[in-house]
Amino acid sequence: MTETQLISKSTQIDARGPRFGAAITAVLLLIDLFLALVQSPADNVTARLVQPATVILIPIFGLFLYGSIAGVQKHPYGRLFAKYVKPKLNNPGELEDAAAPTFAQAVGAVVTGIGLVLHLIGVPLALPIAVAAAFVAAFLNAAFGYCLGCEIYLLLRRAGIVRGAKTS
Repeated sequence: MTETQLISKSTQIDARGPRFGAAITAVLLLIDLFLALVQSPADNVTARLVQPATVILIPIFGLFLYGSIAGVQKHPYGRLFAKYVKPKLNNPGELEDAAAPTFAQAVGAVVTGIGLVLHLIGVPLALPIAVAAAFVAAFLNAAFGYCLGCEIYLLLRRAGIVRGAKTS
C-alpha cells in the first residue's frame, strides 16, 4: 500500500475534538490529584480501592483505554464534541489523522493504569504521581494544543517503530 493510499484510508478528525476531551480530562484529573494528595494512606488493597481518588481514576483509566481501542472519534468526549460543540464552531482550518490522538489515549491508559496498579499494591505516592503526569499532558493539550502522546507517536513513526498514515 502506498503512502497516498494510507492517507486516504486514515481517519481525519477535527483537532479541536481531542482538545475538548483533554479539557474535561484535565479538570477531572486536577480534582483527582487534589483528592490523592489529601487522602490518608490505606492499609490494604480493599481500603485503597474505595478511596475517592481511586474511585475517580478508575473510570478515567477506562475512558483512556476505550479511546485507545475504539478511537478518539468514538470516545464519549469525541461524541459530545461532535454532537454539541462542533455544530456551533466554524469549520476547522485543517483536519488531522486520528492515529496520533488515539495513540495518546493509549499513553494515558498506560500512565494511569500503572499508577492504579502500583497504588493498589501499596506503593506510596504512585497514584498522585501518575495522576499529575496525566494531568500535565491533558492540560498541555487543552490549553496549548500540545499533545505529548501525539508527539511520542510521531517520534515512534519517524523511528519506524509504529506504522500509520503519512505525517508531516
